[in-house]
Amino acid sequence: MKLLTKSIRRKLPALLEQDNKGDEAIAYVKYFTPWSNLSWFAIEFDGDDTFFGMVSGDYIEYGSFSLPELEAISGSGGLKVERDKFFIPMSLGRIKKMLKSGP
Repeated sequence: MKLLTKSIRRKLPALLEQDNKGDEAIAYVKYFTPWSNLSWFAIEFDGDDTFFGMVSGDYIEYGSFSLPELEAISGSGGLKVERDKFFIPMSLGRIKKMLKSGP
């Protein structure tokens, strides 16, 4: 699976474009590990290989993560990080509410 398509690349704002928006910042793409509860929500992109966004696992944190880093992660049986093809861009606040309420 291609993690970063040309279409997603065009949609992602440049780094710092959503600075100071807090929970109103929009995540445009979601990556996840199918074998665990880790998810990455990208809100900005440097145009090369670095994202800024929210990472959700046992807790939520914000920071940078890179495309090569995501591509290098593998789980048992050779599973890889996947892009949620059905993810609809939404605010970080809405994502956090959904994560709290569960599936």
